[in-house]
Amino acid sequence: MGYGSYSYESHQNITNARSTQSRSEVFQQSKVHPLMNPLGVGMRESRDSQEHPNSIPIIFALDVTGSMGEIPEQLARKELPRFMKTLLDSGVTDPQVCFMFMGDAAHDSGPLQVGQFESTAEDMDRWLTWSWLEGGGGGNGCESYDLAMYFAARHTDHDAAARRSKRGYFFMTGDEKPYPKVSKTWVRDLIGDDLTADVPLAQIVEELSRTYHPFFLIPDKGRVGRCGTAWEKAFGDHVIVMHGSEDTCLVAAALVALCEGASLEDLTRRLVSGGMERKKVGRIVTAVSGFAATLEPTPVLEPVMP
Repeated sequence: MGYGSYSYESHQNITNARSTQSRSEVFQQSKVHPLMNPLGVGMRESRDSQEHPNSIPIIFALDVTGSMGEIPEQLARKELPRFMKTLLDSGVTDPQVCFMFMGDAAHDSGPLQVGQFESTAEDMDRWLTWSWLEGGGGGNGCESYDLAMYFAARHTDHDAAARRSKRGYFFMTGDEKPYPKVSKTWVRDLIGDDLTADVPLAQIVEELSRTYHPFFLIPDKGRVGRCGTAWEKAFGDHVIVMHGSEDTCLVAAALVALCEGASLEDLTRRLVSGGMERKKVGRIVTAVSGFAATLEPTPVLEPVMP
């Protein structure tokens, strides 16, 4: 998938039309949409085309439990066009976006929903708003993030890796810890794969990292205490703490730009020149600066002559 051309103006028109709509009018599903049911899905594919010769697959794996449901709504009402514009302004010309949505397989009816990779505003928006914001979750301190990672690792395929040995991007939002393993029972019931044993979390992270840069985005500093340590153990310096959930799209776009070769200084200039208020630019730069430091070489200082 991933055919068609992107129009920022069309995307803005789609989101602007929702200014007076309620949440239930934007997200109308009361169960998992049949096309987003992962059971029996072979592969979700991101492919090159004449329009997109250098496709870059980007997965948004969004936690839609009770404490996290605001992020899909923010994307649908305002932020997703800003994500695409920031990428395009940063020289990332062929992004293809896929949405996944997670809950808790121990408690929820729809703990995993999966869309397709898309390039047009209309198609991206369709999969986003087909999501069921179940608003569940449980009191066990974990959500089924592992299932989204498993699906991305074993049930997606993209030309960026196959043709150019490049990784795509996997952005997961959440505020709980992951389960320590991928349950073979849940995989069988929800995805349809017949595993002989559970898969340790570290193994599925390693598999995911072969074809994607995985990031875990924590909405704000107030939620770090209950999940930060567990995710740092799993993802290392790819754990990003944001100022607020409304920064999700711009932080993700900034991370893609950095990984694609932009410097932090260049990224800052692009955000400011694009008309973003300096206070918001500062929030985005603060969120990604720790990761950016891992990409930038340490300058070699000239010796001080006596």
